[in-house]
Amino acid sequence: MELIKELPEIFDSFSEQRKKSFVEAYELKQKGIPFVGGFCTYLPKELAYAMGACMVGLCSKTGETIPDAEKDLPRNLCPLIKSSYGFAKTDKCPFFYFSDLIVGETTCDGKKKMYEMLGEFKNVHVMELPNSQSKMGIELFKGEIVRLKEELERQFGTTITEEDIRRAIKVYNEQRVALKEFYGLQKMDPPPMGGMDMHKVLDGVQFRFDIPAATEDIKALTQKIKDEYDPEKYKGRKRILITGSPIGCSTEKVVKAIEDNGGVVVCYENCGGARSVDELVDENDPDVYNALSKRYINIPCSCMSPNPGRLELMDRLIDEYKVDAVVEVVLQACHTFNVESYKIKNFVTEKKNVPYLFLETDYSSTDAGQVNTRIGAFIEML
Repeated sequence: MELIKELPEIFDSFSEQRKKSFVEAYELKQKGIPFVGGFCTYLPKELAYAMGACMVGLCSKTGETIPDAEKDLPRNLCPLIKSSYGFAKTDKCPFFYFSDLIVGETTCDGKKKMYEMLGEFKNVHVMELPNSQSKMGIELFKGEIVRLKEELERQFGTTITEEDIRRAIKVYNEQRVALKEFYGLQKMDPPPMGGMDMHKVLDGVQFRFDIPAATEDIKALTQKIKDEYDPEKYKGRKRILITGSPIGCSTEKVVKAIEDNGGVVVCYENCGGARSVDELVDENDPDVYNALSKRYINIPCSCMSPNPGRLELMDRLIDEYKVDAVVEVVLQACHTFNVESYKIKNFVTEKKNVPYLFLETDYSSTDAGQVNTRIGAFIEML
């Protein structure tokens, strides 16, 4: 990324990264570099990196292949699951095609059954994710991390040493720190960038295969934003935090509605935002697998029960980002987030005394007008 470019061009370059990565993935495959595909932030990426493989995200974020998926899957299933399965089934996403191994995790019942079906035509390994962040859960997931390491060694005929894993932990920790510094710029008042530009970077960096180089680009972008800070650009706008399900296409219509109606997204708590990079792996833990397990188990997703970490994270983010309101976006049929929204609403409105709006949506654009109307009325009341 050349920083002689204007900021809008730089943000757009991150937005286009997924498409650019298709060519990069092909070139890497030609060199014999293996690819490991994953769906969730609970997947310890360090293991794939430690063996010299490329790690790529497979959660699909458009409705393009949902009709194909619905030939096999229920129509009232989560759009993220249907989209992911549809892209795998149709081979319309090169990342599915290039992945030598797909690693799933038992975060929800819909995904578990989808992985069974994926296994009929893809090479799939499923990690058993515990339902709680207890000591027993940490031990269980530690065993699953070791099992994944052994599966990678078996599949690719390699050896993954603890030294390799420690180097990978350091590389990914450096990127997490850089990402936190980047989106932490939104603590400034007024914020220096819009929520859509921030999302382009957070999403695009997931499709960079050279992790250290991507980290350096994030650092350089952070500095450029500081150097070109314009306090007038978002002055007077209501500061919004977005939380809820992992969201793809629905992000754009929600963020657009917020920023078309006088708001600005200053923080994403959901997957792809603070939730997935807030905590680092302990580099000083003598047991490298225990360090990985503790870090990943502590991700405060609604699949964990109880899930106090999410409230603790929300508490801190609302204060640090001077949030005027919280918008929770939940995908249709995403049951754990839908149920947990009751607790989030009570916490936000009663404990933090901050306005809250709940939106249930999917990957289509059919409700874009309704979303815009509801958000416009919500922001007008702030």
